[in-house]
Order: sequence, then C-alpha cells, then structure tokens
Amino acid sequence: MSRECYATGKKGMSGNNRSHSLHTTKRKWKTNLQKVRIVEEDGTIKKVLVSARALRSGLVKRA
Repeated sequence: MSRECYATGKKGMSGNNRSHSLHTTKRKWKTNLQKVRIVEEDGTIKKVLVSARALRSGLVKRA
C-alpha cells in the first residue's frame, strides 16, 4: 500500500536538510496518515489511510 491519502491524494515530500554551513543531505517529510474505517458512497465499509487534515475537514465519513 502506498503512503497516500485516500481522500486528497497527499503524499510525502522530499528535499534537503541544510546545516549552518549549508551542507545538504536528503530528507523526507511524511504525511500525517491515519488508518480508519470509512463508509463509501455505495455503503460498503473500507479500511484506508486518510490524512489528519481530511478527517478534520470531514472529507470522508467514518464507519
């Protein structure tokens, strides 16, 4: 399962750590994904990963 939000499609981002001397190393920012049970449009219950922002804004209906 890819680490992607079911409702919004958000994924992790990549970039660089920058030290005081401007030395760069690669890093990742991970999304705040929660494993929740949701009710889909047709009434089926499904276990998916949803971002905390999508849960708070009510984009999915919890089971």
